Amino acid sequence: METYQLWNVNFLNQILDTMAEGLFTLDDQGIITSWNKSMEKITGYSEQEALGNTCSLIECSRCFGKKCPADINKCGVIKHGKTEAKECFVRHKDGHDIAVIKNARLARDENDQILGIVETITDLTELKKIKKTADEAQKKLKKTYRLGNIIGKSAVMQNVFDAIQAVANSRATVLIQGESGTGKELVAKAIHYTGADSSGPLITVNCSALSETLLESELFGHVKGAFTGAHKDRKGRFEEADGGTVFLDEIGELTPYMQIKLLRVLQEKEIERVGDSKKRKIDIRIVAATHKNLYELTQQGKFREDLFYRLKVFPINVPPLKNRREDIPILVNHFIKEGNKRENKSIKTVDTQGMKRLMEHQWPGNIRELENAIEHAFVICNSNRIELSDLPVEIRENQGRLENIPLITKPIQNSLYNTNKVVRLTKPDLLKLLEECNWNKAEVGRQIQKSRTSVWKYMKKWDIPLQKP
Repeated sequence: METYQLWNVNFLNQILDTMAEGLFTLDDQGIITSWNKSMEKITGYSEQEALGNTCSLIECSRCFGKKCPADINKCGVIKHGKTEAKECFVRHKDGHDIAVIKNARLARDENDQILGIVETITDLTELKKIKKTADEAQKKLKKTYRLGNIIGKSAVMQNVFDAIQAVANSRATVLIQGESGTGKELVAKAIHYTGADSSGPLITVNCSALSETLLESELFGHVKGAFTGAHKDRKGRFEEADGGTVFLDEIGELTPYMQIKLLRVLQEKEIERVGDSKKRKIDIRIVAATHKNLYELTQQGKFREDLFYRLKVFPINVPPLKNRREDIPILVNHFIKEGNKRENKSIKTVDTQGMKRLMEHQWPGNIRELENAIEHAFVICNSNRIELSDLPVEIRENQGRLENIPLITKPIQNSLYNTNKVVRLTKPDLLKLLEECNWNKAEVGRQIQKSRTSVWKYMKKWDIPLQKP
């Protein structure tokens, strides 16, 4: 019988030592009577160092708000019978604090006499590391897909995001270039609101919307009597933006006279109201945008070269949608969510045929055209899925559609394509590329400068399995 009891005790001790949680026990006098291997690992105290001590050894940050009392009868566990499992800190032997979850239970015999206390310690160190890693991954994910109101995960949009973050805390003048509808104003807003001066005003002026006289008054302000109708002094947009950002859209439309006026603002950081000779200092950052090629305009003598170089201190080129096709699905998803809020609908997605046409379209109107296409579909769609028939006619009828057969127009560093010559893709070529890219359709698409959807299309056309056989 004694041999069995001894075996039973040894087996129990082995169980306790294999636990991932720290576990120790106290007798009815508050003295530590057992200390498993996990407690040694968590606290740094060996079993020999812990036995015979009180639990004040680990200096728990809780215990009902008090230090462990010398008198076990004053311990909160004795009074309450247990403690709730809550996060706290215990002190390591080396002196640093360890985040843990601590739990305690009072043990009594059949006569309700106190046998002792059982306490467990769960080390949160690894969990906190995992949480930190997850938080960093989430931040990275947000960065990848969105910055401000700009959405995109493509490599070219990552370059735009990096540029925005690089210049956001600077006061350098920024020139945003890109086709109409690419989201240049969103980039300007992201620069302003991501920076340290985001609390300052952001003033937007469209340089193509006003005549020269009105634009001058709008930007610089005027004094009373400066011209007919100037009944009182008025601040201009430059003054209103003091301490913030002025976004000058369509900067390529400025007249030669207004180009000179803007150049002086950039050089001197001061303005004069129309009809006034008083110079006023301003603290503004100028962000300009244009869909025109300003360099070509300077070569043609239509835009001042000195102003061009003043504006392009930090240039950002926003790519057209046709060069970032992998962003189309997430942009569509975003516009569907916005449409559901606006129209009180519950559309979930675009069907396969509809998405195929969206991916193939040339998008001369860029993001704006895509947004309008989804809005058009919302008017017609009566189900929870946008179909091809719901899309605008130019998309349905493949107007501006990409070529059916992809061409390789750049050197590709692999055994098959190592030439600058234009090559038509064939089934054997595609199979070779799939093998060399480990059947990564997105990488194959990059190699032939087409979307992953296009790669899928040719795989289906040539009866190539989507997964590696």
